[in-house]
Amino acid sequence: MHVGRVVAGFTRDSRARRVVGGAVAAALVLLIPVLGWAIPPRAAIISTDRLGPENSEPVAAYLARAQDTLAGNDSAGHWALISFAEGISAERIPEYSGGLRISDAIYHVAIDRVATPVIDMPLPAGAAVAVASQRSAAAAVAATRAYDDRGIRTNAVVAARLAANCPCLVGLVVFGTLPELRDLAARPGVRAVEALPADASAAVFARAPLLPEQRDLADAGRNDGPVPDN
Repeated sequence: MHVGRVVAGFTRDSRARRVVGGAVAAALVLLIPVLGWAIPPRAAIISTDRLGPENSEPVAAYLARAQDTLAGNDSAGHWALISFAEGISAERIPEYSGGLRISDAIYHVAIDRVATPVIDMPLPAGAAVAVASQRSAAAAVAATRAYDDRGIRTNAVVAARLAANCPCLVGLVVFGTLPELRDLAARPGVRAVEALPADASAAVFARAPLLPEQRDLADAGRNDGPVPDN
């Protein structure tokens, strides 16, 4: 008798649990869309903005495209990439920034037929910080891990040349109006200035300078030459 009551009670409890469980599941199905509406997911930052040539883009096509970005009469500020005809030393940054806000200094040590890194150094405001960025670039390369002997020797040479103040600054990212950027583009030693649209988000864009040694195509070049000792 007692056993019968226990079994019956167990059966009723199981049914109750199934009913309650089903009701909870149904409520969750309704609740999830409501929560999605009430607390929408944070939008991901997606940007297709880019400064610099596309991979393997003809250099002549990029130069024309960059020049076109400076046309216009708006008075808004634009993020822009300055690419130099030849590398310069960091001490000369104030000559080419025109007093504009500098957000990145970009370095590249060119070695014939050796692939070397392009070092992008984000900067706080101030010309003095920009001038000191070459030492920081050298330290960054020296601390970068390489995975084979060629990479180790390449990083050592690049870091040593940067630390020795080589003329290896190949690009600057600045913020200025179109007239200011056109003025920079006309300066001797500047190969190209490319501007983004005025509504481009700060720092949410790719950048890759046109390297001085890139004459026909903006590609990586060969990597089959000997790595020098210094």
